[in-house]
Parts: sequence; C-alpha cells; structure tokens
Amino acid sequence: MEKKLSLTALTALVISTMIGAGIFSLPQNIAANASAGAVSIGWLITGLGMSALVLVFHYLAKVKPELQGGIFDYAKAGFGDFMGFCSAWGYWICNLLANVSYAVVFFGALSIFTDTPDSVVFGQGNTLYAIIGASVLVWVMHFLVLRGVQLAAMVNVVATVAKLLPILVFIIAVYLAFNMQQFSFDFWGQDNPALGSVLDQIKATMMVTLWVFIGIEGAVIVSGRAKNRGDVGKATIIALVCALVLYIMVSLFTFGVMSQTDIAQLKNPSMALILEHVLGPWGAKFVSAGLIISVSGALLSWTVVSAEAPYVAAKTGLFPKSFAKSNEHGSATVSLWASTALVQVFLIITFFQQSTYLALVYIATSAVLLPYLLAAAYALQLALKAQRHKGYSITIASVACVYSFWLVYAAGLEYLLLCALLYAPGILIYRRAKLQRGEAFLDGTAERLFAVVLIIMAFAGLYFVTSGAIALG
Repeated sequence: MEKKLSLTALTALVISTMIGAGIFSLPQNIAANASAGAVSIGWLITGLGMSALVLVFHYLAKVKPELQGGIFDYAKAGFGDFMGFCSAWGYWICNLLANVSYAVVFFGALSIFTDTPDSVVFGQGNTLYAIIGASVLVWVMHFLVLRGVQLAAMVNVVATVAKLLPILVFIIAVYLAFNMQQFSFDFWGQDNPALGSVLDQIKATMMVTLWVFIGIEGAVIVSGRAKNRGDVGKATIIALVCALVLYIMVSLFTFGVMSQTDIAQLKNPSMALILEHVLGPWGAKFVSAGLIISVSGALLSWTVVSAEAPYVAAKTGLFPKSFAKSNEHGSATVSLWASTALVQVFLIITFFQQSTYLALVYIATSAVLLPYLLAAAYALQLALKAQRHKGYSITIASVACVYSFWLVYAAGLEYLLLCALLYAPGILIYRRAKLQRGEAFLDGTAERLFAVVLIIMAFAGLYFVTSGAIALG
C-alpha cells in the first residue's frame, strides 16, 4: 500500500526543490547584471509576485480540490486540452533542465577539491569527466525514486536539514563582515555603464530570482499523494517565507563585503569564494561540501517532480496512456524512465555545446513561464465568477497575472524562441495522446492558431541557433 506524505515531508520537498544549486550561485548570478539598488527592487517585485502566485495555488487548491493534476490541470480546466498539454509539457521540460543544471553544478562544486591550475578534471561541470559523473548521479537518483516516492521523501528530509547548515554559516559570516560603506558604494550602478539603466538591471535579475523559486508548486504537483489536502497550501506558504528570507540575505549581504564588479567575476558556486574571502580557504571547501549535499537533495526532489508531471498529465488525458503506469511502490515507471533518458540526452548536448549552469538556468526558467501564466489566468477567471471573497481573490490573481506577463517581457525574445524550439516537438506527443482516446487533435481556431505560432517560433529559434545568432553556451 502506498504511504502518503505528511506536512513535514511536503514542506521539505518544496524547500529542497527550490533551495538547491541556485542559492549557492545566487550572489554572482545576481551581481553579473545588476547593482545592489536594482537587486533590492528586483527582490521586492519577485517577493510580491511569488507571494501572489503562491496564494493563487493555495486559492485554486481550495476552490478546485478535484484538480489534483495541479499547475497544468488548471490550464486544462481554464483554457482547454491543448493549453493544458502545453503547460504540462513546458513544466516537464523545465524540470528536466533543472535536473541537468543541478548535475552540472554538482561537479562544478567538486572541482574545488579536484582541479588545479595545471589539471582541470570537472571544470564548470561540463567536461567529459563531469558529464560521465553526472550521468551516474542522475541514474542513482532514478533507481532511488523507483523504490517509491515515500522513501525519496524521507531521504529528502535529512538532506534538507543538512544543507541549511552551510547556508546559515554563510549568512552569519557575511553579516558580521558587512560594511555599509561598501554596500552603498555605487548603489544604482551608475559608475558601470555596462549594467545599463536601473530598469535594464531589474529585468536582468528576473530570470535568476524566478529560477530560485521554481519548485514552489512542488506540493501542488504531488498533492494527490498528501495525507491531508489542507497541508498542500500550508507547505507551500511555509517554504515561500523560508526561501525568500534566505535568498534576500544571501544576495544582498554580499554587496557589503565585496563590490558588484568583483562578485560578478567570481566562478560558481560563488558563495564558496565569497566565504573564502571572508573566512579563508576552508570557507570555500565548507560551502562546496554543503552545495554537494544540497544538490543531491534537490536533484532527488526534481527527479520525483519530473516523473510526477507526465504521470499526472497522462491520468488526465493530456499525455499518452503509457505514462500513467506505476509500479508496486507507487512510482511512475514509464514517466520516470522517459524523464531520466531525456536528462541523459540533455547532458550529452551540454557537453558538446559546452553549456554553462547559467545558460541552462535561463532556458529552464523561460520554459516555466507559460504554466505559471495560465494558472494565474485561470485563478482570475474563477475569481471573477466567485460569490464570496471576490475582491481578495481578484486582487491576488491580478497581481499574479501582471507578474507573469512581466516575466515574459523580462525573458526577452531570445529565450522565448529557445522555449518554442523545446515546446514544438511536444505537439507530436499530444497528437498521439488524442489519437489513443479517439478525440479531436486540435479543437478550435484558437488551438490551431497557437500551434502554428509555436511552430513558426520554433523554426525561427532553430535558424538562430544553427546560425550562431543564439548561443546555448
């Protein structure tokens, strides 16, 4: 009999899914394109936007408890099967790329212990040795999840507690070393023309700040496995507050110990090198060890969520029926095997394209924009029809919609085209699912038009990638 997940397990799952590799590279990722002032505004926007999205998920979980497919079930209910499929497919692609990025940064962290100026073993996590090691790691997680989601959740609780230690040590160290004069120097980045205007800087932070929150809906995705449906919303809100406080402290406190220019030039995981700057060489190794533990837990969480996405989508008729198969432990077997195989393919592409962690982050983040936007739009649709608490519901749904549209704008055309290139092949999977059920492939003008636009954008993206105008590295 399949065991259900408690509030503690759900909260640990969400925290571990969010707080993985991203927080350890956050200082450099943020400072690469923005000053302390712009970063502060960026976090304010992200805090409001993500809070609205979390409240949207909480609202939808309460008013539509029967929709246990979560984020993509909302898109299906509000905008039809094809948009539901696109949401599920985009979310799945985001999960897979997250797994790839975590595996890459895992071995990037190991380079602190193995690499020397004369011998590069793992480099930035995209060398041959790193890709081989990453492949082994991904398949280990695969077989662990195959033993059951509950077992993975128990291991994950331990990993979540263990990885918070180096993060808290880092925060305390940079807080004690914090210098207000250093923090306020060139607060708006006016002395560095390369950063652009404050608006440009804020836009540049959006993909990174969103990235470290992806996974906030993890409890919603596995809501069907929760002991108590009410715990889903609680776990999500607890995880949001914990993560937001940690992210703000990690990214902003560092501006008080090093300049924006110096932080931007650091190798990732940048948190390790900042702690080395504050405490000496042992600091880098301490944080790198923490990153390895953290990524192990996050990779485990993402493996669970990655397998769950197409599994749940298949149960609602959006994916082919084979994806709905599970084993005696309750693990989504076909979905898990397909997910791990695709992660392996992406790892091989990463090696040949020499893609970096940050490049994978931007693509993965862009892929999740549509699922978030559709969930927010569906909540607004329901709120406008609601009889009770209408003003509150409309407000949070509207803020979530505005934030989602702002993220699409901030992502830029380049990453939207890359996403279309990843979305378009899914149309064939959707066609197979519809044929199996004897249903119309694309139902209505709106679905056909969206499919045509998606295909055109995919071809444009393919052209720009092959011509070198868009780089994957």
